[in-house]
Amino acid sequence: MSVSSDSQPAAPLGVGAIIADSFSIFFGNFFKVLALGFVPAFGGVVISGFISGWDVTLGTATPDPADFAVLPQVLTFIATTALWGIGVALLVQLAYDAKHGRSRPLGQYFGPAINAAIPIAVLSMVGAIIAGLGFMLLIVPGLWVYGAISVLAPAVVFDKVGFGGLGRSFNLTKGYRWPIIGVLIVIGLCTVLINFAAIFVSGLLLSVLGSGGVVLIVSLIVVAFVYALVYGLSGISVALIYARLREIKEGTQISELAAVFD
Repeated sequence: MSVSSDSQPAAPLGVGAIIADSFSIFFGNFFKVLALGFVPAFGGVVISGFISGWDVTLGTATPDPADFAVLPQVLTFIATTALWGIGVALLVQLAYDAKHGRSRPLGQYFGPAINAAIPIAVLSMVGAIIAGLGFMLLIVPGLWVYGAISVLAPAVVFDKVGFGGLGRSFNLTKGYRWPIIGVLIVIGLCTVLINFAAIFVSGLLLSVLGSGGVVLIVSLIVVAFVYALVYGLSGISVALIYARLREIKEGTQISELAAVFD
């Protein structure tokens, strides 16, 4: 796998601007991000809790290899990936509306997100397998693949290409994968910190107040809200990367993307 062809983009991606805009939209629409991301995030937490155990899901215990069963774990991965797809599809729409300075009722985001969820989930799993193989070979090929598949979610939502989203992402990111990886690394570090905060808070609640039903539910809600923030920041950043690539390569303005569901 060659990575040298991505070294000289025709026009700069604007890594700093994308990161700055991602945080600006994230904090400027904080409660909308929470509201849109919470439902799929909570669904994923509950499914994981039922199959893997509540302590493992909340990060207060490590999974026991003796309890590992392939089928339940595969089903968990499929279900949570589908819910992740819905979450990201919701939040890329919010990102474009926010960037364009317009507002829609939050309920209008769900139809396109649900329609896009299955292709996003399936393609994300395929991409994750390819990236995983790349990481097994060396870190660099894995990162390269990660950059190549990074905009498949907005491609499925806005281009309505369905299962062609993976190819669309590969084409759009060509020549820009390393700058994209730079954005994703910064955003990824922030989401790691957010996840660490969730584990710390849920662990504190369980250790101080016990593991009763009410405390468990509160802990799950806390974790789901934090995952909603992760969906939000990730979804916003890939949405802006996608918009910038469309602008550079196809001359498409963000107002045209935001109006696709009008």
